[in-house]
Amino acid sequence: MNLSKTIHCYSRQISATVIMAVGHYLLLSVNIYADEKLDGLACRSIHLQFGGQDVACFYNQIRIKETAPGTYFCVCGWNTGYCGLQELFDGRKLLIFSVWDQAHGDDPRIVDEEKRVRVVHQSDGVRIRRFGGEGTGGQSFYELDWQIDTTYQIAIAANTNGPRTEYTCLLYDPASSTWLQLVTFSTPTGGSLMRGCYSFIEDFRRNGESATKVRRAEFGPSWSKKMDGTWIPLNFATFTGDSNPATNIFAGVSGDNFQMATGGNVQCDKYQLKDRLELELPQRDAPNEILLLDRGLKELRTGPEKG
Repeated sequence: MNLSKTIHCYSRQISATVIMAVGHYLLLSVNIYADEKLDGLACRSIHLQFGGQDVACFYNQIRIKETAPGTYFCVCGWNTGYCGLQELFDGRKLLIFSVWDQAHGDDPRIVDEEKRVRVVHQSDGVRIRRFGGEGTGGQSFYELDWQIDTTYQIAIAANTNGPRTEYTCLLYDPASSTWLQLVTFSTPTGGSLMRGCYSFIEDFRRNGESATKVRRAEFGPSWSKKMDGTWIPLNFATFTGDSNPATNIFAGVSGDNFQMATGGNVQCDKYQLKDRLELELPQRDAPNEILLLDRGLKELRTGPEKG
């Protein structure tokens, strides 16, 4: 995929672009596509890179502490897609889940059928569309009026099916103690799972005023599942940012979670870009929700694929 292209529906910058461009591997560089033009217009996009190869499931928690219209808190990202919580320009909130076609270009109408994302499962209340302009692929929207200081748990499961991989977005419902299967997308991968897991915070409003607003969240506990079914705690992450030169960014650790903030009066503290963060309380035992998730993964619903 072209490094000069962006791949998020509201305008993605360097982080995910590099991931897609390096052959489905790990986000490594933060200065390939310069976007100094965003200086003073937008908060700097910042990321936690967990890495990993052959990941069968990526589980993460998020607690949003401060937000503003035009914010994307990506909870679970990997080499062919991402999922997280957004606040739109009008204040509406939702969960978004996107998976990319394995094709070059920005026009979704001309992508060969066999290279397109297909819909395997769609729950009630979920909207799905194809997108273009920043790469092409499938995208889903689930209205979720998420709240500040509330924990949300999201998991992305990957299952190979011949030359394609099915990616399922799951949201934990604490009221019923169950995992909700929102969407399953299928895309050509050559039979690989997930690589290069990450999270990020992004300001996609970019109107100058948005750069004065703080976006802050806590991520974790974070876990990944290997092909053999073993769950691995993600106790380390690398702090990176895009090429926006803004310096009002922050990363830190507290107990069993990572912290990030960008914009407004945020100040860079102990950790600098490219630093490796280590949790103060390394995780050893998977939370009960992961045990429930394992059981739920055995009951995933599928159906005829739709283009």
